[in-house]
Amino acid sequence: MIDELAGRILAVETGHPLRVGVDGRSAAGKTTLAEALAARLRERSGRQVIRAQLDNFMVMVEERTAYPYDSPESYYLDAWNYPAIRSQLLEPLGPGGDRRHRTALSTPSGRPLESPPFEVAPRDAILLADGVFLQRAELAGLWDLVIYVRVDAAESLRRGVARDATWMGSAAEAEHRYLSKYLPGEERYLAEADPERRADIVIDNADPAAPRLLRQP
Repeated sequence: MIDELAGRILAVETGHPLRVGVDGRSAAGKTTLAEALAARLRERSGRQVIRAQLDNFMVMVEERTAYPYDSPESYYLDAWNYPAIRSQLLEPLGPGGDRRHRTALSTPSGRPLESPPFEVAPRDAILLADGVFLQRAELAGLWDLVIYVRVDAAESLRRGVARDATWMGSAAEAEHRYLSKYLPGEERYLAEADPERRADIVIDNADPAAPRLLRQP
């Protein structure tokens, strides 16, 4: 499937770096997919592949003051710096952009990086960016191709708790955060943005050992 996806990506022609977004719920397998795709694209094309995780554009925790920090609203509406994602990453790589971009402004915990460097992408570069809310209105029109990785809420919860229990302090605390904050925030995104329907490519990743390609251009 990775090879087929790489072929689909390489078939897209633009006059600027190709901006590919990998969207989906928490713990759906977005980063794993993007890393595998990046390796295959480099092998097949020799083109520069830029990797970005939108968690590296998060707002500092102490600046997320519009809503209670543990609420779904804080997660969905107040956690990412969308103006910076647009101006520092996606717009420079798009039509008319100067290709001078950054792939991160912060750590995933929202701590700012000191003087994150700019890079200049070649015109035929491929951006592979992954995150949970890639098709929000704030990023509309800034992706050339979107892949949606589908898992249901129960599987997202199971994987998320297994992945995050250590840094969150315990499995019980991780489960609480997912049930009270992350999953409700993501359900709101699904209801408002309908990301699976709008994506160009949809992958069912319920079984990560045997992902299925459900829709493609």
